[in-house]
Amino acid sequence: MRIVRDADYVLPTDRGACAAIGNFDGVHLGHQSVLDRARTEAGALSAPVGVLTFEPHPREFFAPDAPPFRLMSETARAHRLEKLGVDVLYQLPFDGDLAGLSAERFAREIIHDALGLRHVLVGSDFCFGKGRAGTAEMLRGFGAEMGFGVTVAELLQDAETVVSSTSIRRALSEGRPEDAARMLGHWHRIEGPVIHGEKRGRTLGYPTANMSIAGLHPPKFGVYAVLVNVLEGPHEGRYHGAASMGVRPMFGENVPNLETFLFDFKGDLYDTPLSVALVSFLRPEENFDGLDALITQMDADCARAREILARAEAAA
Repeated sequence: MRIVRDADYVLPTDRGACAAIGNFDGVHLGHQSVLDRARTEAGALSAPVGVLTFEPHPREFFAPDAPPFRLMSETARAHRLEKLGVDVLYQLPFDGDLAGLSAERFAREIIHDALGLRHVLVGSDFCFGKGRAGTAEMLRGFGAEMGFGVTVAELLQDAETVVSSTSIRRALSEGRPEDAARMLGHWHRIEGPVIHGEKRGRTLGYPTANMSIAGLHPPKFGVYAVLVNVLEGPHEGRYHGAASMGVRPMFGENVPNLETFLFDFKGDLYDTPLSVALVSFLRPEENFDGLDALITQMDADCARAREILARAEAAA
């Protein structure tokens, strides 16, 4: 998959795609249904499959001091889109110039002139242009005028709710990763390099791989059964584990992070990129009366996580 990061430097081979437009935070089932339609349209046109998105997320641009809300980093989003068969990811910088374009100028200068898209797909709630004044129906009109096709997809709804990034955030905040996975179509994953921590876990018999969750919507703090993919290096592969998400209340004030203990693993993972899938919430963070009580609970957490993950793998 090629990633185009500047609308002023688009290769001729990257023009003419059939592209879905949106933020694609989480790449959930609603996003995937739009991508399915993009593949169908692209096949009919013999065109590449594309996604047009923005970095930073427009919400981050307009409210930089708001609490973190993203379900995935730009790198994790790109990985997921590539797995779904996207040929070209147009990841354009969202800045004051782009934010100031009217809906008509966005359609003409970005979709038509800069990227040369042959067909675009959007959700029925799609808004674009300065002040979010443009609607999906307005885009249809611009497409007819400027010569690109437009498909408007209805929002996907499961038995309980509309599938949306907001609904997924709520499920994660409430410690319901299974419900989040049902809407995502995959386990919610946190990706990033292993960083140095306090190295306290190894003294307790539970060495952990620490990862930052800065900039991401924080799931409910506590302990999870997790599936771990080591993405590169000598230990590349898939592992089971248990992870602690939060601030480690027994050890003072700490920045929230993710600490993962990989079962039956020995090796150095510092700076290695991991993808950690939250499978089941085991319990909230707790403050224990001493390290012995903490270790006893960690033993129980890991035993329970092994059982849950064995069942999850058998059902997959």
